[in-house]
Amino acid sequence: MGFARNQWYVAAYGSEVGRHLLARTVLGEPLVLYRTQSGQVVALADRCVHRRYPLSESRLEGDTIVCGYHGFTYGSSGACTFVPGQQRIPRSAKVASYPVVEQDSFVWVWIGDQDRADATTIPRAPWLNDPRYTVVGGMEPLEARYGLLVDNLMDLSHETYLHGGYIGTPEVADTPITTEVDEEKGVIYVSRHMDDAECPPFYAKSTGIEGRITRWQDIEYHPPCLYLLHSRIAPQGQYPPAEGPDSAACHAEIVYAITPSTEHTTYDFWAVARDFAIDDESVTEYLRTSNHTVVMQDVTALNLLERVIAAEPEAYQELSINIDTGALAARRMLARMIGSPVGAAPAGALA
Repeated sequence: MGFARNQWYVAAYGSEVGRHLLARTVLGEPLVLYRTQSGQVVALADRCVHRRYPLSESRLEGDTIVCGYHGFTYGSSGACTFVPGQQRIPRSAKVASYPVVEQDSFVWVWIGDQDRADATTIPRAPWLNDPRYTVVGGMEPLEARYGLLVDNLMDLSHETYLHGGYIGTPEVADTPITTEVDEEKGVIYVSRHMDDAECPPFYAKSTGIEGRITRWQDIEYHPPCLYLLHSRIAPQGQYPPAEGPDSAACHAEIVYAITPSTEHTTYDFWAVARDFAIDDESVTEYLRTSNHTVVMQDVTALNLLERVIAAEPEAYQELSINIDTGALAARRMLARMIGSPVGAAPAGALA
């Protein structure tokens, strides 16, 4: 089905990019990323123009990459600065350089038409750099198309069944959702507000709240790449005040950057920012371990789904119900971005 190319995608966490060569593939384009000596992030095509040797398997010297096969040398703009055995550098001796923006702990890259790369359109996740929050995060590669991860995150009822013992309780599947689509801003909102709910271990052990809770899940999806889940946890019956801080509740801002690597592989960047127990290292470690377990449960399920979809007949028709309204809205918006009809892809196949 192709990709929505004229969009920003997360290629890495800023902490992953340093004075070394990092290989990533975004929208099927192999990239090499590194920081210059002044700290700027560079993203170049990961192929030497001479014999296609991966520059990520080469050597960084100052701000230049020296190809590990024949020594062709490239500056941070992608232009070749040295060719072995001759003085003249061919005009075509350059590799593509991609626009890069570092924002909210992520390194965003633009693969599409460079004259359309507007940094002001990058969606925000400000909690990831906010000293009032403590953040845990990571990245897991999926052997699955990225539409499957979008489906997964837009319908959190699966928490009850796939993530029981961590974040899932019966109320997540039993509580109806509301869905709103802002076509002008290109954002999809899905909300599930649970009253008198069981407190899952993920929050009971991290917040210290005992007994039943009021639990809100408010999704804000910015296709194609950024998914935000605003999670509110409070003792049963404690609701936000009409004015002032919501001090009776604990808040977790859960962030996913969903980046297609190839048509059937995905980078799953995940982070949890919390405004409670921010200096408690034991809570930090518990949330890091627990959320990684939850992510890996999704990875296992989605990798399995990818294999099932790849083997099924072309005419197979899936069933959708009320809980799928957010995911279906996401599919429609993604299909418009790609320029394909929604019906051109099977379940989760917006890759």
